[in-house]
Amino acid sequence: MKLELIGKKLGMTQVYDGDNNLVPVTIIEAGPCPVLQVKTPDKDGYSAIQIGFNPQGKSPNKSNKCTKGHAAKAGVEAQQVAQEIRFSDDHEFERGSVLTVEHFKEVKMVDVVSKTKGKGFQGVVKRWNFKGGPASHGSMFHRRGGSYGLCQWPGRVFKNKKMPGHMGNASRTTQNLAVVKVLSEKNIILVKGSVPGHKGAIITLRVAKKSKTTS
Repeated sequence: MKLELIGKKLGMTQVYDGDNNLVPVTIIEAGPCPVLQVKTPDKDGYSAIQIGFNPQGKSPNKSNKCTKGHAAKAGVEAQQVAQEIRFSDDHEFERGSVLTVEHFKEVKMVDVVSKTKGKGFQGVVKRWNFKGGPASHGSMFHRRGGSYGLCQWPGRVFKNKKMPGHMGNASRTTQNLAVVKVLSEKNIILVKGSVPGHKGAIITLRVAKKSKTTS
């Protein structure tokens, strides 16, 4: 089964399971995701569908004419977010159909793709967990990275050298999160554990690819 939904991270809470154990969960608003376009091997060279998503609180009226026109062909309102799902040639989705969290009621494990929190420009101690130098007065070497290259040869810094730079805001996939509860009427799914990203971050929810548990 290959199914994906676009959603939004709402935050974390905790619920009790059937054995009265307290379980930390992430609340995700998943869908509804209308099918905006169906791509075929004859016309596009591959088989896929393009789905959209409008988070709550986002007005579709703020979209440009291109986005509105593209959504109008599917008979739906303009979508703030859109992405493709690759499929084999024998998928059953049509343009204008809607994917909801109801499709995940029988799924036990999911993967979540999201972006981590952006932390801006950071030094090597925070970014790469460098130990740093002495903290005493007069050291002049507290949180720096030390020597970065050689003098005469090779006269440059080697690739992949750990240095200060931009940290966070990178795509990460959290695999094999258990589905705790699905609230179809509210388009909400609760997954066990944490998910990268801030509250309100756009995420992709899919059936777990490497899970040993049958979905």
